Amino acid sequence: MLTDRYGLRHACDDPAAVAAFADATFAVAAHRPGAAPALAAALAADADLVAGRALEGFACLVLARAELDAPARRALAQARAALERARGGTPEEVALVEALAMALDGRFRAAAARLEACGAARDGLLLPLKLAQSLRFMAGDLPGMLAGASAALARWDEAAPGFGFALGCRAFALEEAGRLHEAESAGRRAVAAEPADAWGLHAVAHVMETDGRVGEGVAWIEAARPAWSGCNNFAFHVAWHLALFHLERGAHDAVLALYDSEVRPCPSDDFRDVANAASLLWRLAQEGVPVGDRWEELRRVAQARRCDATLVFAALHTLLALLGAGDGAGARACLAALEVRAEGAGEQAEVLRHVGLDLARALASDAPLPPARLARIARRLPAIGGSHAQRDVFLRTLALRAARTPGHDGLDAVLATRHRLRRPDRFAAQVSAVRTGAAGTGAPHPRAEPALTT
Repeated sequence: MLTDRYGLRHACDDPAAVAAFADATFAVAAHRPGAAPALAAALAADADLVAGRALEGFACLVLARAELDAPARRALAQARAALERARGGTPEEVALVEALAMALDGRFRAAAARLEACGAARDGLLLPLKLAQSLRFMAGDLPGMLAGASAALARWDEAAPGFGFALGCRAFALEEAGRLHEAESAGRRAVAAEPADAWGLHAVAHVMETDGRVGEGVAWIEAARPAWSGCNNFAFHVAWHLALFHLERGAHDAVLALYDSEVRPCPSDDFRDVANAASLLWRLAQEGVPVGDRWEELRRVAQARRCDATLVFAALHTLLALLGAGDGAGARACLAALEVRAEGAGEQAEVLRHVGLDLARALASDAPLPPARLARIARRLPAIGGSHAQRDVFLRTLALRAARTPGHDGLDAVLATRHRLRRPDRFAAQVSAVRTGAAGTGAPHPRAEPALTT
């Protein structure tokens, strides 16, 4: 048995395999592109490395693509077989395999709890914490995300490897819980302890956006370029945050330039990349900004994924892309896939029944929404997963829909929900102007929403 530098015990006697797996763990925590080659090296050294096989499965699962379910299940089968050959393996290996099985059955919260229990039994385990936070993030479990990260940090020696990454996890969870001062402090400490912690620096950017500190936000992200520009596609997401700060300034040319060079520099069907792109173009269109043929590139990607309802958050952004591009047939196919998924079992089907399907139908229809329905969707949005910043595109759309409803019924409820998550911003002022008739309509929104003037 060998222990890697991040505390995970392996039923393995090959130091090269364990060292390579630790490199993969670092890359996962730092959102670096080296995770796949490091994992391949670990498995080349020991094909029965249980944690390596489990991580293969998780790597497929977090991409939330229907066609990756089969390879993820193959990885699970290989991990189970390796565990059996290792005569039961280590407690950490057992936890990884059991959590993967739960997650593949659609039980993200149970899987996260299993990983957190593993961390509770042995202090300073980075990979279980990072995977657990990812699962709770996808499941929309914000309280669980904070509880898990806080419990892990309470037992973590600051001198132990991975401390900065773990603190970054807690910083992000604090921000999503609205504890902004604590979140910023933790995020800054995380980056100081681990300069490669892009997640922690991104948590601080979230705080600044929520606080309306636009100039500071731009300066923070630009100064941190050495850390995040070397990330995998997470770099596109950090650039998306930078674009949001420029959008708040009304600097639309800067936003479009960032879209082309750093948010969407190349075609990608990773749902996270699509979410960045679609939500940014949607916001620009709401402000009446012409975006050229950018929707068409996204439409081609979304069209190919229109029937994939694996993850509600991903499917809703596919729907945004199709609607933004004016692809009514694709949008109807996407909505139909969500309706079928809602009839099934598992957490994601429950999310659809709870709020996802209601939101999708609201996005796809021009019909006025009853105030109670608007308020209910707004209140339940966290269940779809993602961050407050990511879900804000839906709150903005609901607010605009309410603003153009006779009597503006429901607008106050939507704006109240939004204001609980962030300081009043430029958009809030603009949508209020739409209600009072002080704003012009400008160019039409791609969904015929009233465009906002800048």
